[in-house]
Amino acid sequence: MNSELQSQRKRFSVLIVDDEPANIDLLRGILSPYYDIKVAPSGIVALKIVEKFTPDLILLDVMMPEMDGFEVCRRLKSNKHYANIPVIFVTALVQGADEEKGFALGAIDYITKPVSPSITLARVKTHISLAHQMRTTEMLVEQRTADLQASQQSAITMLAAAGHYNDNDTGHHIWRMAAYSKCLALASGWSYEDANLLTQAAPMHDTGKIGIPDSILKAPRKLTDEEMDIMQSHASIGYNILCQSKTPLFELAAEIALNHHEKWDGTGYPKGLRGEAIPESARIVAIADVFDALTMKRPYKNAWSDNDAFQYIAEGAHQHFDPRLVEIFLGIKEQLLETKRYWNDLEKQGIVPSLTAFTPTM
Repeated sequence: MNSELQSQRKRFSVLIVDDEPANIDLLRGILSPYYDIKVAPSGIVALKIVEKFTPDLILLDVMMPEMDGFEVCRRLKSNKHYANIPVIFVTALVQGADEEKGFALGAIDYITKPVSPSITLARVKTHISLAHQMRTTEMLVEQRTADLQASQQSAITMLAAAGHYNDNDTGHHIWRMAAYSKCLALASGWSYEDANLLTQAAPMHDTGKIGIPDSILKAPRKLTDEEMDIMQSHASIGYNILCQSKTPLFELAAEIALNHHEKWDGTGYPKGLRGEAIPESARIVAIADVFDALTMKRPYKNAWSDNDAFQYIAEGAHQHFDPRLVEIFLGIKEQLLETKRYWNDLEKQGIVPSLTAFTPTM
């Protein structure tokens, strides 16, 4: 055991907290050959030390003046930065109620006084090892999660770009309308987590356009009925592409792709859904998508004024759009216009958008 502990000498540290100098000297003598030692003569000093120096483990006396060990432990565990530091109580108390209280506060073990060197070394070694393994596992999980998120974000960007590959006049449309969607979702009661998911899913709403021939997608004229049927199939094509993944993000993206052209009065496509039969995600994206399309300059039209675009959305309530969402949308005009200015500035600067830049001001 000693050789293993020696190898940990520079890696791990222990904070000893006790108001009795003799107890500190004893514990320091047992542990200092194997660990870096910090000491505190009181709970108040211990908390100040932890703020500047995060130990790998704390040996904490229970009976101390001013602030006892239980209170020190409670404060540590209530702070997210220190909550994972393992705490072992060192005490002469042997009552079950005291042990139960300590464990309830987050302590991981007790060492009773007078301390046994071998038991003290064994328990410190065990709990530091367990804590180290846990931190290592958490770091690995965090890294793999970050890698997965990066891959997922890359997929979002590629699928969103694919849907507009032949529509090079849309600028930052897919990113801007996604930001509008987030504003509306939050204002309508969505949780921040769900609204963020919607923000990531929304740019993929037109993924299915990759399956529409250029002769139809770029036709400088009114489409025939047959061509319109083909054009409208992009909703189903997008759904069929995106539903291949069963993750929550792509399931939501598939739902939006399929339904974002449905209308509140049932005159939309592809299924002619009416009212609340249309998923709320698609109802939100429909408003955001149309508003942004209206305020964009395109080869076949000038950009509408913000007021005219808001008026169009208002007039579309009960027909094209969910009237409740329209009311909410009109109630957050200033936030929407601030979002619009932000994205227009990015576009003017030629900055390529990314998912990390969606809503920095919100």
